[in-house]
Amino acid sequence: MDSLITAAARALAGGDPIGALNRVALREDAPALALRGIAMAQLGDLERARALVRRAARAFGAREAVARARCVVAEAEIALASRDLGWPARTLAAARTVLERHGDRANAAHAAHIDIRRSLLMGRLDEAERKLAGLDLASLPPALTATGELAAAGIAIRRLHTRAAGAALARAAAAAHRAAIPALTAEIENTAQLLAAPAARLIAHGEERVLRLDEVEALLASQALVIDACRHLVRKGATVISLARRPVLFGLARALAEAWPGDVPRAVLLARAFRAKHVDESHRARLRVEVGRLRRALRMLAEVDATARGFALTVRRADVVVLARPIEGEHAAVLALLADGESWSSSALALALDRSQRTVQRSLDALAAAGRVQSVGRGRARRWMTPPVPGFTTTLLLPAPLPGD
Repeated sequence: MDSLITAAARALAGGDPIGALNRVALREDAPALALRGIAMAQLGDLERARALVRRAARAFGAREAVARARCVVAEAEIALASRDLGWPARTLAAARTVLERHGDRANAAHAAHIDIRRSLLMGRLDEAERKLAGLDLASLPPALTATGELAAAGIAIRRLHTRAAGAALARAAAAAHRAAIPALTAEIENTAQLLAAPAARLIAHGEERVLRLDEVEALLASQALVIDACRHLVRKGATVISLARRPVLFGLARALAEAWPGDVPRAVLLARAFRAKHVDESHRARLRVEVGRLRRALRMLAEVDATARGFALTVRRADVVVLARPIEGEHAAVLALLADGESWSSSALALALDRSQRTVQRSLDALAAAGRVQSVGRGRARRWMTPPVPGFTTTLLLPAPLPGD
């Protein structure tokens, strides 16, 4: 490898894409194309970066298996940054195997980190945690150690383990300091700010306030009866009842909890649970049936009693609260992913939300009509984005510099 390629690779490893381009911008050989692609990715021009990395992979000969595998890892990183979650994971796994076989532990670990971050972005926490446990972060270069600790912090934050998240971020910050990569340090600092940002709303006794992640964790560990509107659960201590597949029952439970210790008129329950504008006897009969089902579902935690004008929750020796998302509505989940400020395709959103692409597209069209999101590009290249929602803890994004060599 000549001196310019070596210098460009070192510049990229130090987070200096401009310095790398100054050395290889006019070259068309395979190593230069690969480094140019990585530099363009660090600068944010992902489409050009993808094209350059693919050209580099084709330019490397059949005998240069390690170089081709590195190009695959770089393309996978670009796909993740582009929110192309449908990029073939098998290709990345095969490249990682090649790198491990040839002793390139650093790039093999980087491939593993990309796979972990993809699982985390799609909400597959158990899968991400299992993959991360298979890595020895202490033996990796500082930049990769920091990236791995960021992934650990992301898993802990999603599991509401704030102390573990804080410890992982402290280890990540120490590793980033050793790596001396400004972009990585900034990412860790931004992630740390999530621990102090409002993550949910607490509704109790007719009042509402925002909660930080540690306050949410403490609330769920308390003996309060929590109507969790983030996950459609009813919980008290270690007892958890899922109503995720029973939206009518959850709507009734939330209405009763918001009014606790008072009752809720039947007309209000009909409007909240069934969205009935014109109430007739069939609606009243259905309400009685659904309230009976709610009684049976909550019998371990609370009682639902009839009153003169409606129904009320009765809970012994416990408070009743509602835990709600910072923003709510029909399209809140789509907005939550778009709030990271990155551009998403409708197919990637569908994968991350586990919904059909058509359902996600309808949400995007409605949000675009309301001026809350915007799109760029056409056809399969179309991407959707929105500015970050102030004060909203979003899904963690964990970008890291691509390996130069």
